[in-house]
Amino acid sequence: MNKHTSLAVTDESKKELAGWIKSKKTQRRYYERAKIIMALHEGKSNKQVAEEMKTRQATISKWRKRFVATGISGLYDAPRSGKPAQYNQAHEQRILKTLDKEPPKGYSKWNGKLLADHLKDVHKGHVWRVLRKHKVHLQRNRSWCISTDPEFSAKAADIIGLYLQPQENAVVLCIDEKPSIQALERSQGWLKLPDGRAITGYSHEYKRNGTITLFAALDIATGQVKGKLYKRKRRIEFLDFMNEIVQQHGNDRPIHVIVDNFRTHKPKHDKWQLRHKNVHFHYTPTHASWLNMVEIWFSILSRHALKNKSFSHVKELIQAINDYVQVYNQTARPFQWTKATVHPKTPTINFADL
Repeated sequence: MNKHTSLAVTDESKKELAGWIKSKKTQRRYYERAKIIMALHEGKSNKQVAEEMKTRQATISKWRKRFVATGISGLYDAPRSGKPAQYNQAHEQRILKTLDKEPPKGYSKWNGKLLADHLKDVHKGHVWRVLRKHKVHLQRNRSWCISTDPEFSAKAADIIGLYLQPQENAVVLCIDEKPSIQALERSQGWLKLPDGRAITGYSHEYKRNGTITLFAALDIATGQVKGKLYKRKRRIEFLDFMNEIVQQHGNDRPIHVIVDNFRTHKPKHDKWQLRHKNVHFHYTPTHASWLNMVEIWFSILSRHALKNKSFSHVKELIQAINDYVQVYNQTARPFQWTKATVHPKTPTINFADL
């Protein structure tokens, strides 16, 4: 006769074990161990439980002892050492250092198989694991434009200061031009695919019907946009647009204008600015026009009014842009600039430094 008495189980443990038994997601091994403990708690002997579970008494005794010793945690599998690691940190560094070398003759870049063949003692599966770990995408190309302006910090701070805390009673405008907007004419519509799906799009072939340049000014306080279209983007067009800006806001208020370093914005001898003392230009750092918030609006314009649109004449393009500016201003809201400091980034030259 088995000498073991009923197993004491706390209410908290009993609730958790009942959850193991009821849940359909519980692994079979944990389900059986929970059943064993609950049966022992009911006062059944090791032999009785072994017969019900169709297992050995030694198994019942093992889980009884482990539960008594450490509670529910004792029902989990003990940690196992597992298979010895085949690769170590040295292999990982070799893979990254190899990426900094020239690829084999005939290839323009490395790939997983080439790396494995070159290293010889590393499987291509591990090569891909290392690349995923460091988020290295060998087939993905990205372009960037890094600011080399030595006055980046000062110029950026000046512009961000206007965004976060503009001068009282002053007008702050982000101005830029979107040049050479094409009036493309192409057929478009819905296409039914063999699998039953219907997609919208446009044909590959198109006809160019002229281009137009848009000058736009975004008021950071209201989000309102003023736009004017020209055939070209010379200094004369820029000054004509600026004259309208000054006429709209008057000469009695300071007007702060954020523009990029395009030559039409900053001539060597600016007679126009001498006549307009209330207009103050703030230039974005070199190759950092993304600091100009009107670039955000240009992106919105392209997505909402120009993308996938067909224009049979440049007049239709002009009308579409003017219509969108009018509609946009009805519900315009200012963009919320939250970044207090920005820093120019430089790329990592070597993969081994990742």
